[in-house]
Amino acid sequence: MGRNNERNIKSHNDKLHKAQDKAKAKKMAREEKLKAMVRKFNENNND
Repeated sequence: MGRNNERNIKSHNDKLHKAQDKAKAKKMAREEKLKAMVRKFNENNND
């Protein structure tokens, strides 16, 4: 079995992209939570 055949390359890239998408989604979710926390903090301080 060749190491660099098309199927192995595709499999590797699929795993890599899935991991990258997962990390990106995690980062975006964290940013949204932080924005919500800051917004709530600012609303409480303005009252």
